[in-house]
Amino acid sequence: VDSIFVGRGVGEIGLVAVTLAFPLMMVLMGVGMFVGLGAGALISIRLGRKDKPGAELILGNALMLVIILVLVSTSLSLWFLDPLLVLLGATPEVMPYARDFSTIILGGSVFMHVSFSLNNLIRAQGDPKTALRTMLIGALLNTALNPLFIFVFHMGIKGSAWATVAAQAVATVWVLSYFIKGTGTMQLKKINLRIRRDIVIEIARIGMAPFLLQMGASLVMVVLNFKLLNYGGGLAVAAFGIVNRVLMLIMMPVMGISQGAQPIIGYNFGAGNYRRVIEVMKLAAASATGLCVLGFVGVQVFAEQIVRLFNGNPELVRLGSTGLRLYLLLLPLIGFQLIGANYYQAVGKAGYAIVFNLLRQIVLLIPMVYILPPFLGLTGVWLAGPVSDLGAALATAWFMMRELKGLRRQANLQRETS
Repeated sequence: VDSIFVGRGVGEIGLVAVTLAFPLMMVLMGVGMFVGLGAGALISIRLGRKDKPGAELILGNALMLVIILVLVSTSLSLWFLDPLLVLLGATPEVMPYARDFSTIILGGSVFMHVSFSLNNLIRAQGDPKTALRTMLIGALLNTALNPLFIFVFHMGIKGSAWATVAAQAVATVWVLSYFIKGTGTMQLKKINLRIRRDIVIEIARIGMAPFLLQMGASLVMVVLNFKLLNYGGGLAVAAFGIVNRVLMLIMMPVMGISQGAQPIIGYNFGAGNYRRVIEVMKLAAASATGLCVLGFVGVQVFAEQIVRLFNGNPELVRLGSTGLRLYLLLLPLIGFQLIGANYYQAVGKAGYAIVFNLLRQIVLLIPMVYILPPFLGLTGVWLAGPVSDLGAALATAWFMMRELKGLRRQANLQRETS
């Protein structure tokens, strides 16, 4: 949503700056995913085994780990910010905007990562309503502050960055108070804040999959940005920024289903309730696919109207609407693929989780970005998305059918034994 205000208040150059800087933000977001999703899966399994002290130990270690990692990564990013932005494709014209936006976001990134990580742990302990409240606090406050800072205080692209940081700071205070007070199943205790090597290794083993996925997504954005610059110029990059924001908006509820299913799958897998795992998987896959179908229909029918929300430049509307329709051509397949990859993460099968999380982003999409454009031009860049979606969905379907068959076999053995 903040990109709408940037596009309206700053213009096309603001959209280009945010789009070029976004891969750097995604790498840092990966730190929060590394800790939050890795620790979340472990906590769900521990609670499924009725090991509350073990879950609280992971909670304390996760908080300290994410703070340490974010401080280190943010410091390095700020130190090398200008060279990084040049590497990401920022031109002298775009650089001041990209630098202003990135400096503020990076400076306040600790709030973003702590709130994201701990919110995943709220969800992991089986309290999705509070997790939703945390997300809504950040999202609604960000939506309210963006127009205030950009249009009323005339802060430009800096206003959008400050709005994001302020919203995440409030969300961080909220989520920390939840755990400190012990409102839910777990309580944040001082004794558990001491880093333990074995816990960190466990978190890293499972959290590596979503971290690599985020790194892969960042790399894909860098490659796409350069290809778009080559075949369509700065407006094509701005168009992709809009396409990416719309995709993120559609995928947010799908990610919610995926992350909401994770603790239920992990809990029941840890408890040996395999039939319940199968039921949750089917429901999650059907729900995610349904949402993606709705998003697909909306994008195909209202592409021009969606792009105009961000900016009214006729050429940008043309490029953006074409990009939306082509890049999201097989959007209905993404939900199922995401649920399948998340299953392996939920049950602690880190190797499979890493493979499936990297399949679409690295193994398929990046080669397609290099193979198709020489023959199809800018259209080839857009079509790289659906081609990789198809390949990833087929591979996920084959492996998940085998996995579900094994779960049914275990469930039947349990029923016969009982």
